[in-house]
Amino acid sequence: MNSTNRLRALPARYASGTCTGITSICSAHPLVIEAALLEGVATGTDVLIEATCNQVNQEGGYTGMTPADFRQFVEKIALRVGFDTKRLILGGDHLGPNPWRHLPAEEAMRRSEAMMDAFVRAGFTKIHLDTSMGCAGEPVALPDETTAARAARLAKVSESAGDSTDYDRPLYIIGTEVPIPGGAMEALNHLELTKPDAAIETVEVHRKAFTALGLQDAFERAIGAVVQPGVEFGNENVVIYDRGKAASLSAVLKQVPQFVFEAHSTDYQPVQALSELVQDGFAILKVGPMLTFALREALYGLDQLAAFLDNLGDEETLRGKMERLLLAEPKNWEKYYHGDATERRLQRHFSYSDRIRYYWPHPDARAAVDALLRRLSGRKLPETLISQYLGTLYPAVACGKVESQPHALMIEAVRNVIRNYDRAAMVRHS
Repeated sequence: MNSTNRLRALPARYASGTCTGITSICSAHPLVIEAALLEGVATGTDVLIEATCNQVNQEGGYTGMTPADFRQFVEKIALRVGFDTKRLILGGDHLGPNPWRHLPAEEAMRRSEAMMDAFVRAGFTKIHLDTSMGCAGEPVALPDETTAARAARLAKVSESAGDSTDYDRPLYIIGTEVPIPGGAMEALNHLELTKPDAAIETVEVHRKAFTALGLQDAFERAIGAVVQPGVEFGNENVVIYDRGKAASLSAVLKQVPQFVFEAHSTDYQPVQALSELVQDGFAILKVGPMLTFALREALYGLDQLAAFLDNLGDEETLRGKMERLLLAEPKNWEKYYHGDATERRLQRHFSYSDRIRYYWPHPDARAAVDALLRRLSGRKLPETLISQYLGTLYPAVACGKVESQPHALMIEAVRNVIRNYDRAAMVRHS
């Protein structure tokens, strides 16, 4: 079964009582991608990696990469680690006018069409259509009919671009009840789940919009809908999935067997909750900040280890250097973190939202990480210090499964997260 077929088969398998899912890796960090592909090599499974419209687009996004650049970036890592790119699925997430919503709607949509063309021509075969945001002069939230009409307009561009490539035909994800990318900004006590009637209406209004443009064949390849099942994370806490509260939403899938649900913001959910999500039809599990959170934990553990071995002062540590960078260039965290000085310092480094991830590509951060790795290069890292500062990795080191060297430890930290997701997505029969 090729990779696109695996995705396309999810709804039919769920409808037949076979509960299986797939992990969606939402990150552009090279070590995260390396870890995901290495896990794919080890398990012989497909790997789904997604890029958002703000991260990657025809104008470069905040990574500076076009869709074609991103494919090349991922495939270069795949070649290095021995991953078969035939098993690689690339997805475009939140594809729509979000990067240009400050512009009039028609201009924003024209740019969205150019972005869609670029994504599909670069072989992104999982397309999340998200046109739910208002543009200049429009309300923040748009009527379902407007959202669906704009989504269908982008799907038409996608279909045309797909005609000119050798890649599999695009599969579509629809849905407007999308959590805030990167997590909520405030403490969360409860969430409003998507109402069952609203989920059905989302499917039907998109079906009509696609049909109006003669895109019935394209809509047959719509396999998922984004809904809010009651999972989210803020800066300081995580709302854990409660399947009892989501039972009526899950039951909707019996009425629309063409679909499964796509769950965003599943980061930091326990394995049991992830498994229950898949069993209840939330078959596509998206994870992003938790992966770079795990990577940061590994980096800071190595930093503490090095500080002890070499008796370093705070100004020489990675954490100290990152604090200076975060304070000097606060634009990526300042409006998201609140509280007194101590609370904001805690959040800068340890927030579930993990906004520090935006700083790792910065030249100063790269130099600081490189300095830490050079300091530890060629040295045997004491197992007792790995136990102290990288405790979750100690068992694998102690039994010889993972080398006690920095790169291997960072990769293992990320793979641990991915394994939990893949375990939750394993085939089960209801």
